[in-house]
Amino acid sequence: MKFLDWYVKIGVVSALCGASMEYFMIKTGFYDKVTVLEAEKRAWEATPEAQSIKEALNPWQKHDTETRKDS
Repeated sequence: MKFLDWYVKIGVVSALCGASMEYFMIKTGFYDKVTVLEAEKRAWEATPEAQSIKEALNPWQKHDTETRKDS
């Protein structure tokens, strides 16, 4: 392996970069914020209002299900 030391250096630098990003996200509370936002998103998507909006944005939904039943 002619360039083994080069690959090792790249691997170490990449690992340090990734670890520093993870450390930053943990210290700033990023994961807690994302967990709350995802819970709010799932709760809203379960509401009847969100379901009606989703159905209104996909006018071909009933056509697609009818096509599947016919075939």
